[in-house]
Amino acid sequence: MTLGRAEINRVREATLGIAQGIGVRGLLNVQFAIGAGVLYVLEANPRASRTVPFVAKALGITLAKAAALIMVGTSIAELKASGKLPLIDGSRVPMESPVAVKEAVLPFNRFRTPEGHVVDSVLGPEMRSTGEVMGIDRDFPRAFAKSQLAAYGGIPLSGTVFVSVSDRDKRAIILPMLRLQQLGYEIAATEGTAEVLQRNGIRARVVTKFSEKQDEEDTSIVELIRREEVQIVINTPGGRTARADGYEIRAAAVAADLPLFTTIAELSAAVASIDAIRGGFEVTSLQEYALTREALL
Repeated sequence: MTLGRAEINRVREATLGIAQGIGVRGLLNVQFAIGAGVLYVLEANPRASRTVPFVAKALGITLAKAAALIMVGTSIAELKASGKLPLIDGSRVPMESPVAVKEAVLPFNRFRTPEGHVVDSVLGPEMRSTGEVMGIDRDFPRAFAKSQLAAYGGIPLSGTVFVSVSDRDKRAIILPMLRLQQLGYEIAATEGTAEVLQRNGIRARVVTKFSEKQDEEDTSIVELIRREEVQIVINTPGGRTARADGYEIRAAAVAADLPLFTTIAELSAAVASIDAIRGGFEVTSLQEYALTREALL
């Protein structure tokens, strides 16, 4: 999820207020959720989190050491003066600074419900990841592409993309799907989504929903996925009937180990990264990034 400047400021102010309210001096792990423009605090814990080593590597600083010194009385100003913290506070980031992307590793195909069903891959506030990876490069598309390669093996550069989205996402899906068509992918979609795409000049083959299969000769999208005729799956949750169909689609995609996108934001990031994948990556060590940051500061 990408936050705007106003939302980042709201998160920062809320975090400072929580820290002051509970008297924390040191690291504080706060989990937020933003829904309909409202900022919610899910929980606040006076401890480090798995984000700390990510931020330390991304910024090239020993964040845990700096936090420990703050806990015993050292001020932030003193840490900046001694070089343990950078002089800038994040309000101004040089354009030459690299971009770091953290991707959660979500091995849904390893888990089953007590009834033996695949766990639904729709995300929520629960902790479901078993770890994270970091992609870092000079811009977001390349950094995102590296994170996907490390976490899930990357994004197929050709083949068929299946898309079925809820009504609220049908307008937002147009530009990403147009770009995928321009990049040479074939598009398959359920009837409602295909109609929206076709009306906007995007060629889309209509495929049958799982719940609409009438006879053995009819092939549903779930069967196409199982037959490896689809390489990328896009599905956002919708209403009650759509939710049941969506579960079957997502379960089949997880079982087939296919790239699965359940939000428009993630899909847009993936589409932007495809050109970076096709152009190849440059490998730069964290030590080289650290030297570049020192030169910028």
